Amino acid sequence: MNAQQNTATQNLNTKEQSLVKISSLTAIGNLENLKVQLNVGLDSGLTINEIKEALVQLYAYCGFPRSLNAINTFKTVLDERKTKGINDIEGKKIIVENNVEEKYEQGRKTLETLTKTPQSKPAPGFGEFAPRIDAFLKEHLFADIFVSDVLNYQQRELVTISALASLNGVESQLQSHIGIGKNTGITDNQLEQLADLIQESVSKTQANTVRKIIGKPTVPVVGNKMMIRISEIEIVPGFSEEYRSILKEEASASVNLEKGVIAIFPMYEQKNPAQIRILEIYDDQESYQFHLQTPHFKFYKTSTLKMVKSLKLIDMNQIDSETMTAVFSKLK
Repeated sequence: MNAQQNTATQNLNTKEQSLVKISSLTAIGNLENLKVQLNVGLDSGLTINEIKEALVQLYAYCGFPRSLNAINTFKTVLDERKTKGINDIEGKKIIVENNVEEKYEQGRKTLETLTKTPQSKPAPGFGEFAPRIDAFLKEHLFADIFVSDVLNYQQRELVTISALASLNGVESQLQSHIGIGKNTGITDNQLEQLADLIQESVSKTQANTVRKIIGKPTVPVVGNKMMIRISEIEIVPGFSEEYRSILKEEASASVNLEKGVIAIFPMYEQKNPAQIRILEIYDDQESYQFHLQTPHFKFYKTSTLKMVKSLKLIDMNQIDSETMTAVFSKLK
């Protein structure tokens, strides 16, 4: 009984946590934060080939462009670490050839092992309608890619679940792979921890897709501690263009690099470009305080100090929190 309880409450180890974050950031194409997590993954004990295998597998779930971008980023990380004298472990060799007579059959049997259900030939539905995609799925993904044991089946499902949890519109595939993941030994406790990591790397909305599937409470997207502010700024004559350029860089870095920054949206009056307005939305007061300590904010603050004639900060409360998640969605 104690052994069963220990399994049920087992957490993701540091290597598994790194695989989750690397996979999620690859899926959404966030290369800046991916670079950070690749370093973290190597430092936590992931080998070069384990990360390579994860990034190669991800092309099947988020496409060649995202996979190739991540692989190029990983190459850059390794080059930079090598110049610093860091010698990372290559790890187990990757199998590059799969010489079997029936790859489809090999993939079909792999899928039967993963799903613990018989797999007909062709797959019902999509496989009957488009046999070529069924062949690619079985012969390439579950045969050529899965034949490499650099990652085990459980690790591969962590990679897949993390990617699918980070993408919009793939809930049915996510649900299927969560079931497969459980077949490989992934627990609800580990999936709940995975959801927390997706929330850190991607968003509360995407993390909630995992929580709903495993029957765990979802996290409110709009929290009651959210901080909303409008900054009214007047610029000293002659500095408007330079100020806007610096502000633009700071706003971009804040939104892209800081999880707690929901929006920093700068504007200026059409008839008076010296009048600047900034809509700022932070997850909470702690996120705002963290923002004030970031290098990009400090650079913005010190370099524009002489340019600001007046500054007024107006704290606001939202009227319709339920609609806030759709405010910027039509820009996508």
